[in-house]
Formats: sequence, structure tokens, C-alpha cells
Amino acid sequence: MSEYDVVVIGAGLAGLRCATRLAEAGRDVVVLEAEDAVGGRERTDVVDGFRLDRGFHVLNPAYPAVRRWVDVGALALRRFPVALSVRLDDGVARIAHPLRHPATIPASLGSGLVRPADLLPLARWALPVLANPRAVKRGPDRRLAEAWDRAGLRGTLRESVLEPFLAGVLADDRQESSDIFVRLLVRSFALGAPGVPAAGIGALPAQLADTARRAGAGIRLSHRVTATRPHGRGWRIEIENADAIDTRAVVLATGLTPGLDVPLPRPRGLQTWWFATDERHHDDGALRVDGLRRGPIVHTAIVSNTAPTYAPRGRHLVEATVVLPTTATEADVRRHLEELWGTDTRPWRLLRRDDIAAALPAQEPAAASAASGPPRRRAVRRQRPPRHRLDPGRARLRAASGRGCVARPRVTRPFPVSEVGVRVAACDSS
Repeated sequence: MSEYDVVVIGAGLAGLRCATRLAEAGRDVVVLEAEDAVGGRERTDVVDGFRLDRGFHVLNPAYPAVRRWVDVGALALRRFPVALSVRLDDGVARIAHPLRHPATIPASLGSGLVRPADLLPLARWALPVLANPRAVKRGPDRRLAEAWDRAGLRGTLRESVLEPFLAGVLADDRQESSDIFVRLLVRSFALGAPGVPAAGIGALPAQLADTARRAGAGIRLSHRVTATRPHGRGWRIEIENADAIDTRAVVLATGLTPGLDVPLPRPRGLQTWWFATDERHHDDGALRVDGLRRGPIVHTAIVSNTAPTYAPRGRHLVEATVVLPTTATEADVRRHLEELWGTDTRPWRLLRRDDIAAALPAQEPAAASAASGPPRRRAVRRQRPPRHRLDPGRARLRAASGRGCVARPRVTRPFPVSEVGVRVAACDSS
């Protein structure tokens, strides 16, 4: 029977980064992953020559965690235009980042999407996080819809641009998410140029896994945990069709695990439809949303316009994303795509549909999450660790929001390392 200092359950981005940090600190650590590859939902499959991520993904190099721990250059990122195409009654309008695409400023102002009366409320809501994000994080939090109301942000900019765009980003079409979290996210979009790795989003966890192995962490694939229970001064991990493992500490970097009654954030779901077409219907690589809100799709893109590596030569890949739960059928999605792209979608071939029920954790306002979410840092501090606790002390998860820690011996409920925010995390020493 093997024995380790730490067992990390789950080889998603959070688990891989956590294992790397612990291995760098001299801990004997192994990652157990139920699937046959690392990455969790950050996976890429090749279907009929097309690269299909498991759900639509973008990687934003402006995220602090990405800047610290990811070699973006090695991923050969294919960057989307920092712009949004919006379907309106009289056609498609385009709104772009004024600093990245200054030539588009007249078109953006003439699109009707940004009225002069919208500029002051938009500045009132967005400028503070651009100028002083730390002050915003220390300020009061509330639901996004309430924050927009308080800022006076209403009308076309909100209803036709911000709401549909953020619905796809947050899997939240009711603006219930934390205003602070959303503003920090918008700051990253304003500062960065998101894209996809040339080889698919699966290249990101593959890189993190290589880093973890070089640091000395072990990674065992196809090792499904069936039970976890206190054992002596640590834990015993039962594994399907494999020998049990004893460990001094456990890090939960996945969903529910047998034997661990750990509160997890409420999940939000997304559904992505992948279509193949032989015709180049449009040159635009930007996300397209429906400013009229007359269908199930929150955003769509011709991904191969931005990342030609996602499709065979001479063919094109289209994604369409819907917020779960939904009653939308394939016919509903095709009909909406036809309206959004202005073309007959009947010849398009459906490659796959990805239903990701737990695509993202619900980013609730701080007051709500404190009442119902997983333990926060204050709760961790109240846990008096034994003298033989693992150095270098409390492992701390840093992401866009949320915290987690290594469960120590004698603690009967390990804390979760949640893949939150940008879903790139680190276990850092105190």
C-alpha cells in the first residue's frame, strides 16, 4: 500500500497547479484522476478532423493566474477580435474595444448600441475597477442586476450587449452573479485579448501536468476514488480496481467524492453545439450575440475563422452556446443560427453537443456565498492545526474568487479546491 504526504483528487487545472506547488515545497504528492486524461472539462477531442473542446472555451492571458503560471507563448494562442457582433432588427452591428480597434470607433458609436446617455452610467460602473481593483474588492457586493440599476445602466447597451454576452461567460442569464466578480472579469477582458490554443484548450492542462511532473508530483489517470475515510493520523483512499492509498492530507479538487461531505458552490450549466460547414459564410471571428434575444443561443462564433487549426483545410467550425437548463431542440438552435448568420443552416452537419451541467460555479454576491458557500478563509483560521501539520503551512487556493485549503489529519471534513473564476489555481504557502 502506497503512502503519501498529500493526495490530490482531480487533475483539473486547480488540482494540477495545487500538486505542483506542494511538490515544489518538498511534499510527496500524487494526483488521482478518474478520467483517462488530465484537464477535467478542459479537454479537446478530435472528431472527423475537427478539434472540439468540451464546451466553448477561451483563455484570457490577462488573468493574473495565467500570467503567473502559464507559458502562453508555448500554446500558440489564436486570439479572437476584442469585439462583439450584435444582431439587431436592421442587420448586424459591431462594437469593438476602442483602444484595440480605434478605426472602429465611428462604427461603434453609429451602431445605436452605445448612446451618449449610456456613457456616464457605464463609466460609473466600470471605471472604478480599471483604476483601483483592490478598492472595488473591498467594497460592498450585490447582484449584478442591482448594481446596474444603481449605476443607471439601462437601455440598449445593457439589454442587447452586456446581458447576452455575460450570460454566455457566466452561465447566468438573470444577472444574479456577484457584481464585484463581474467587474473584475470585465477588467480582464478590457486588458487582455482572449483566444484558444492552436491545439485546443486541452493543451492548457497538458502543459500544467508537465510542470507538475517536473516538480515531482505523480499523476495517476483512470484512478477513480470510491471512498475516503479517516485512518490513523491521516486518510485512506479507496480506488476502483487499484490498491488503496494512505495519506497525511487530502485535497479535493473535483466534485463530490464518496466519503467526503464537503459543501460545494452551486453549479451553473452551459450547452455547446458544434457544427461543420463546407462554405465560408462570414469572415468575422468575433463572438456574435442576439441583441433581440429571440432564441436560445447566448453566443455563437465561427471558431475556425480565429483558429484555423480547429478545422480541416477548406472546412469551417461553428459553435453555438445555450444556458442550461433549456428545452431548446436542434431545430430551435439551427433556426436561431440561421437568423444570426443570415444563411441556410440545413447543410451544416452536427458534430457534437456538449452538455456541461457544472460548467462554472455560481459566483454569488459575497453576502449570499458567505451564508451558503464553502468555508472561507476565516473558517480555516478557526481550525487549530496539530503540531505535525504539513509545512509550509496552510495551502491557499488563489483564483479569481473563492478559497480552498489542504485538509490536514484530524480534520474530518477536507475543504474543496474549487475550479472557480478563471479556473487556474495555485496552492501557495502561507
